[in-house]
Amino acid sequence: MTGKILKGIAGFYYVHSKDGNLYECKAKGIFRNRNVKPLVGDDVEISVLDETERKGNIDKILPRKNALVRPAVANVDQALVVFSITHPEPNLNLLDRFLVMMESQDVPVNICFNKIDLSEDEIMENLRRMYEAAGYPVYFTSVYENQGVDCVKKILAGKTTVLAGPSGVGKSSLTNLLYPEAEMETARISEKIQRGKHTTRHSELFGIGNQTYMMDTPGFSSMYLDDMECGRLKEYFPEFEPYEPDCKFLGCVHIGEKVCGIKNAVTEGKISQSRYDNYRLLYEELKEKRRY
Repeated sequence: MTGKILKGIAGFYYVHSKDGNLYECKAKGIFRNRNVKPLVGDDVEISVLDETERKGNIDKILPRKNALVRPAVANVDQALVVFSITHPEPNLNLLDRFLVMMESQDVPVNICFNKIDLSEDEIMENLRRMYEAAGYPVYFTSVYENQGVDCVKKILAGKTTVLAGPSGVGKSSLTNLLYPEAEMETARISEKIQRGKHTTRHSELFGIGNQTYMMDTPGFSSMYLDDMECGRLKEYFPEFEPYEPDCKFLGCVHIGEKVCGIKNAVTEGKISQSRYDNYRLLYEELKEKRRY
């Protein structure tokens, strides 16, 4: 029997089978001997030990499409990062940190700004220009007025999506509006696992439709790029690439150099000042960490 790992806790893995059942499984010792650890999102083959109690063993991990380090999850198709457009205002430094992290792991990102019923059109357009120029699809929603939700639902269908965003932006409300059955499904799984759905500190997938999975990411309020070389940071700002040929020096990091295509593009309004400022902050942060 095959299924997908939705959650792992203390050596137990909860596998959602294709027939809709949830099995509590242990990984066979062969994985430990080979230093291979099952990940949330893994497609696996299991053998059922007790059909009544829904218990089994994981026999085989099927080939992975990808495996992320942070968050620890396999077979991710994309990320959806949700911020409110106001109340609270979006922390664009935090958003840019997340985008850098996903770029470094080759995961496509969709950006959703919620609570547009409380915002002005000019603010929306500024955010759209800023992030679409950087190559990211941008969506605007109002959970309160049910605006823009169908567009988001289309990009999630049939995919495994990492959902991220700070507290208070309407992630849970958006999810329940996208797939009303998700709350019921999550509650059922939480009861089986004996964990509250809002207290998890582990990666966890839940099914929100046919072959459609979403994973909420804990600990998003602060995000540190600990293991990245400062010289590589520029690779993760996609909008820089077209203007790098205008830099005078090969290996230009776009900070202190006098003749720099990126700095010129910022001055000319072709690259967002906010994005560039965050790039500089992240660069200095990584450079400082490298000293210690």
